[in-house]
Amino acid sequence: MTSRHGRTESAVSATADTAPLTPRRRTVVKAAAAGAALAGPLAVAPAARAARSAPAFLHGVASGDPLPDGVLLWTRVTPVPEAVPGSGIGPDTEVSWTVARDRAFTDVVARGTVLATAASDHTVKADIRGLRPATDYWFRFSADGADSPVARTRTAPAADAAVTGLRFGVVSCANWEAGHFAAYRHLAARGDLDAWLHLGDYVYEYGTGEYGARDQVVRPHSPAHEIVTLADYRLRHATYKTDPDLQALHATAPVVAIWDDHEFANDTWSGGAENHTGGAEGAWTARQAAAKQAYFEWMPVRPAVEGTTYRRLRFGKLADLSLLDLRSFRSQQVSLGDGEVDDPDRTLTGRAQLDWLKAGLSASDTTWRLVGTSVMISPFALGALPASLLKPLAKLLGLPQEGLALNTDQWDGYTDDRRELLAHLRANAIRNTVFLTGDIHMAWANDVPVNAGTYPLSPSAATEFVVTSVTSDNLDDIVKVSEGTVSALASPLIRAANRHVHWVDTDRHGYGVLDVTAERAQMDYYVLSDRTAADATSRWVRSYRTRSGTQKAERTYDPV
Repeated sequence: MTSRHGRTESAVSATADTAPLTPRRRTVVKAAAAGAALAGPLAVAPAARAARSAPAFLHGVASGDPLPDGVLLWTRVTPVPEAVPGSGIGPDTEVSWTVARDRAFTDVVARGTVLATAASDHTVKADIRGLRPATDYWFRFSADGADSPVARTRTAPAADAAVTGLRFGVVSCANWEAGHFAAYRHLAARGDLDAWLHLGDYVYEYGTGEYGARDQVVRPHSPAHEIVTLADYRLRHATYKTDPDLQALHATAPVVAIWDDHEFANDTWSGGAENHTGGAEGAWTARQAAAKQAYFEWMPVRPAVEGTTYRRLRFGKLADLSLLDLRSFRSQQVSLGDGEVDDPDRTLTGRAQLDWLKAGLSASDTTWRLVGTSVMISPFALGALPASLLKPLAKLLGLPQEGLALNTDQWDGYTDDRRELLAHLRANAIRNTVFLTGDIHMAWANDVPVNAGTYPLSPSAATEFVVTSVTSDNLDDIVKVSEGTVSALASPLIRAANRHVHWVDTDRHGYGVLDVTAERAQMDYYVLSDRTAADATSRWVRSYRTRSGTQKAERTYDPV
């Protein structure tokens, strides 16, 4: 087979030799200028270097963005102990990778080498091609005699394959300081995932104690201050990737990830963020560039459009998955009640991305059209909530605590984009569109009405499944009451004001499992016993599905 060359921004990239050939040196892709500025020479005499510790793979291994013929592999090597993430120091280190059809590596199908440098924070990516569709593979990295952990990945089905079923883990909003990542551990233990979707807020930018668990820090992160520079973002990503449960999930199945605001700063928009102070924290353009560079270095993501995370993956004839970037192009959030949420000159997606999404939905010939969106598309009115609930809900959503019914950081703040997209679905009779969403730290099952004000007389254009947070605060945490207390009161009131909402759980942490067949797409919702416990248990609580052709969600009483 022939070898191909893949290239990604801000990280070293390699190509696959898709046969068990002798490893060859690959072209090194240098990081962006910001990374190069941090890099420093490390002169080590040969004898002294020989006496040092062997390279180590302290941050695990991962794969992502599966294709029918390939997958993106990732790791970070620590060549010498002082080459800590974000330090900008450490020698260039040749890293080899091996892909096999079996865990014992007796049937090797691809191998190659790549150079890890300080300019890319010693992260490496290998964009492997020439693999078989819908096939499990095992891979590992090696450097100077040291081997990484062995991990499993899986390619996507062939584009024209008649796929009987797909299963994805679905997560979002994992705040390191708020607890442990047991949700990842339970997803990893399943062993039945084709891939897992991370819908944003993979890391959080705050300083220690600024965004904790009921105002307590379960485990402090690094650095302790709010992250602003490239070195800061690199170290924060590195801290997250030391978590054993996150490492376990990355080693079990490929991830498909998009970013939301906290990979940058709270309530990010194209020209700034609520949690960014110009001058004191430098220029927003520099901070945004640093956050993006660190993200592409540390995440197994293949950007289809340079510097963004919007792209599309296909899983046979059963489903395609459109992944959105709702932070890079959006207009600034507006204040509530000023009417600007309906301004057609304001955008959430940007013109190019919205046109790309509409064109892809129209051209799709799969049974299901899945859309990964970091913020909720379904309309949401607060209704007549009592002050005791309105204020904590407003705090969670970043709203004024006195009244009004919108979260302008969601699609509710950019209604012209939403109207255009939903009208497109209706006008072109595009069925079986399912939005998969994170961000809001609650679990929801919604219809997506063309006109929420007249629903259910207005038709539903799609359905939406929203997963709760892995650890980040939700309502019972903010109010500091027992789990279920707030949801028991808030859920019926929210549903009464939003008739398209079938279910909302405001209080619990967990994850979802999306199971897709030709007949239906079903989300099973799981919750954790205690986000602060490393050994937290998991249990199923609810399931909702949308049957093919209906554009509506319905409850089902058993998980898949």
